[in-house]
Amino acid sequence: MATWKTLLLQDSASPLMEQLSFFHDHTLMILMVITVLVGQLMITLFFNKFSHRLLLEGQLIEVVWTILPALTLIFIALPSLRLIYIIDEINNPMITIKSIGHQWYWSYEYSDFKNIEFDSYMVPINSMNNYNFRLLDVDNRVVLPYESQIRLIVTATDVIHSWTVPALGVKIDATPGRLNQVSLSTSRTGLFYGQCSEICGANHSFMPIVIESISPKYFIKWIAKSLES
Repeated sequence: MATWKTLLLQDSASPLMEQLSFFHDHTLMILMVITVLVGQLMITLFFNKFSHRLLLEGQLIEVVWTILPALTLIFIALPSLRLIYIIDEINNPMITIKSIGHQWYWSYEYSDFKNIEFDSYMVPINSMNNYNFRLLDVDNRVVLPYESQIRLIVTATDVIHSWTVPALGVKIDATPGRLNQVSLSTSRTGLFYGQCSEICGANHSFMPIVIESISPKYFIKWIAKSLES
């Protein structure tokens, strides 16, 4: 989760978020190089008292400053297109989970198993324990096995919500009357926090998301315990 020391993106917890972080660093490096070069040229022009007599018409420099931005855009576009295909890729998911947005909580259904569905409400401040995070913890977490491909189907019952977990690189709209799906996978165990990222009403800030990533062995035990209850 994000803390006061987090200056950039959150630590990645999925292969997709790793690629998004690499793309962010790649693009930022290009922008920094452009900013430094343009800034140096502007400073040089301000303090340079000389003028070039052929500056008014220079075919070579016009060709150069047309080709260089085009090449820069290509270096940014190619990794971006690769990311788009990675995000859309869903191959034989192990588990399908349906997330339904309400005003103002989330409900979940494990479609591959019978009778596993629950609502996930934010833990009220007066009911919090010492280990809970204010406005971020929920009473029922979404339990997922790590290193497994999960298909998440998202919808809503009333208004548009947005199911977002930054550490996993997932942000998908929950639209009434429409099913949106996304593929996700966690690369390590842990708790990963998110929130609704679409302004959905008065309590928009009070419908958090908590993903509990555990080993497949313990996930099977959790499924068996949930089926029994």
